[in-house]
Amino acid sequence: MPKPDQPLLKLGFLTIGLFDPADPAAGHRSTLEVIELGERLGFDSAWLRHRHLQFGISSPVAVMAAATQRTSRIELGTAVTPLGWENPLRLAEDLATVDLLSGGRINPGVSVGEPMNYDTVRHELYPDTAGTEDFSYARVERFARLVAGDKVRDFSGKQGVVEEFSNRVEPHSPGLRDRLWYGAGSLKSAIWAGANGFNLLSSSVIFPEEGQEPDFARVQQAQIRAYREASGNKGRVSQGLVVIPTDSATDAQREKYRRYVDERTPRTTTPQGPKRMMFAQDLIGTSGEIADQLYAHQGFQEVDEVAFALPFSFDHEDYVQILTDIAEKLGPALGWKPAG
Repeated sequence: MPKPDQPLLKLGFLTIGLFDPADPAAGHRSTLEVIELGERLGFDSAWLRHRHLQFGISSPVAVMAAATQRTSRIELGTAVTPLGWENPLRLAEDLATVDLLSGGRINPGVSVGEPMNYDTVRHELYPDTAGTEDFSYARVERFARLVAGDKVRDFSGKQGVVEEFSNRVEPHSPGLRDRLWYGAGSLKSAIWAGANGFNLLSSSVIFPEEGQEPDFARVQQAQIRAYREASGNKGRVSQGLVVIPTDSATDAQREKYRRYVDERTPRTTTPQGPKRMMFAQDLIGTSGEIADQLYAHQGFQEVDEVAFALPFSFDHEDYVQILTDIAEKLGPALGWKPAG
């Protein structure tokens, strides 16, 4: 169990990268500036949510590619890329390319399952194969094999005068397979991730087992412990709660932040929907107050690295204040030391 004398080893943050549909470039620039700020503040990692047909980043791989040219140290990840929207071979090519450009700093997080609101988009996403696409674990297993450099086909070698072909995904980035993460929300998916050599991303949304007490922290703790057992204690585990430190916030910001949390709190009091989805409470207050809440959180007690999620709908200056307080006050309160 982490205690004040047992330091948090890695501190990261997660952003959705919101933008105004009338001026989407500004939102993307803001996201890149936030990542640059994160590196200057000493964060270990920056993660991008993946949002399709919404006003958030739809192409985190492209944004990460841009971020690799603006940063030199901070790790960059996706939390998560839903593979139901992706061709695993093409995604493997893109991620390997960006990983090489970054010097080996990319941490792809993925998940499987049918795309959200699939019936509204299947005719465009998979017009000829919508009824036969495989959205099971087999899709992520195929993706992992391709990233690892496994053989794709028998054909390779020179064809004609100048064309030369490979039998694996190119470029190949050694080490990228070891940096693949799986976004697990259930006990089954956590165990699968551990048994199949993925690191574990545990977020602020989870699904309890039938009959399990609907206590978010305890459910998350049980999933992380099951993952560690399945992985033989070999994989990394990151927790992603929403934290909003207010140490240096203005009165107006504190009021806005409190309204945001108050609007979201009712959904955390009971499981939601037929799958009994559970949401973690947002943690708001001074860094000292948030640190106390984290040390009492059974999920946090199981990890030594985090990727705190930034709220969805705030302004750029709010993110600057929150990230600065996390790095300069909350992180040190958890025993973390800035990188670099």
